[in-house]
Amino acid sequence: MSTDIIRSVRDLIRAHGKPEKEVYFDSENSGLIFPEALEEMIRRYRESGYGHPSITHKIGWESYEALFETTSKMADFIGGEMEEIVYTHSGTESNNLAILGSAKANKTDKKKIIVSNIEHLSVILPAEELKKGGYTVIKLPVDNEGLIDPDVLAREVDKDTFLVSISSVNHEIGAMQNMKALVNVVKDKGQEIIFHTDAADTLGKIPFNVEKLGIDLATFSSHKVYGPKGVGALYIRKGLEVERILYGQLSTQKLWPGAENVPAISGFGKAIEIIGANFNDYKSKMERMRNMLIDGILSNVDHTLLNGPRGDRRAPDNVNISFLYCEGEAITVELSMEGIYVASGSACTSRTLEPSHVMLAIGRKYEEAHGSVLMKVTPMHEEEDIKYVIDNVPGAIKRIRQISPIKGVE
Repeated sequence: MSTDIIRSVRDLIRAHGKPEKEVYFDSENSGLIFPEALEEMIRRYRESGYGHPSITHKIGWESYEALFETTSKMADFIGGEMEEIVYTHSGTESNNLAILGSAKANKTDKKKIIVSNIEHLSVILPAEELKKGGYTVIKLPVDNEGLIDPDVLAREVDKDTFLVSISSVNHEIGAMQNMKALVNVVKDKGQEIIFHTDAADTLGKIPFNVEKLGIDLATFSSHKVYGPKGVGALYIRKGLEVERILYGQLSTQKLWPGAENVPAISGFGKAIEIIGANFNDYKSKMERMRNMLIDGILSNVDHTLLNGPRGDRRAPDNVNISFLYCEGEAITVELSMEGIYVASGSACTSRTLEPSHVMLAIGRKYEEAHGSVLMKVTPMHEEEDIKYVIDNVPGAIKRIRQISPIKGVE
């Protein structure tokens, strides 16, 4: 059976062919990598990064030095300290460690966890898993732009609250929360209440400083900042107790067993270095391309809806648009034939028939959610890429609507 699947995939690739131009906008699922970050990763593999950083010989020491260098860059970039950073292999693993590891270390009788109803599933599902241990999980509503009312949060935080987890930037619709206000609400109710944020889509997009915000736990992902896949990180405020949730041979870290992927971590560090050196320029460039893409599509394609806020409450890279009377998967296939690669609906649930929970949470109907397409611009894109997409999307949508069983337009 697996051979048949591989054969079918190969047939699809051959039938697809190589488009004249390709524009990759699917950075939500798996991102482009800075060439310098790739070169750094390869360099580490070739030199000494293949070594184990906890072993006491020359190659081990050199691997540890590489790990040290990236950790220093990360700590400086987020306003934390080196000993407050733990490496995992993805943002999903970091979110699980933050939530399950905190709960495992919980020695109090507080059993209430608060999340928003648009969190990444790697936040929602671990929180729901804790229900088996007697925890209560509250999912905060958001408005039709995906924003949380601090007063609503204040009404839910009480003496039984153990942890609050709210993403600073939503991964699907780019809604940017007023994090300082939300953290203050929680900490005013109790300094001991843990505040975690999934900052995978925040790092490198908007200013983010754990010390200034008063964050206790923060999740990061390398591929979201144009580093290599397979690396995540978790900031854990000094003094906060988190217990390991995986068991095995420890290396240089006490919370995540196994040998660190030093070359990939080095690539992560190089990506952070590049973003730090060009932060304002990259942010302005992405905002400009984002606005150009949103305005170009909405003005050239009828029956469209922008999902999430506009302007300065939207992440600089995020474009999420619902195309009515279309099915999202059909759009991804049609655009792929033009060399335009996007995501349909939720990046985490695109192979299921259920619509994105984020879309439903902001009030979209099922058919509106199913027709949503997520695109993310990067510093590596240029305006000619945006123009190419704007030129090709209207025709693709028209072709789909002509053959779609979902009727509403001719």
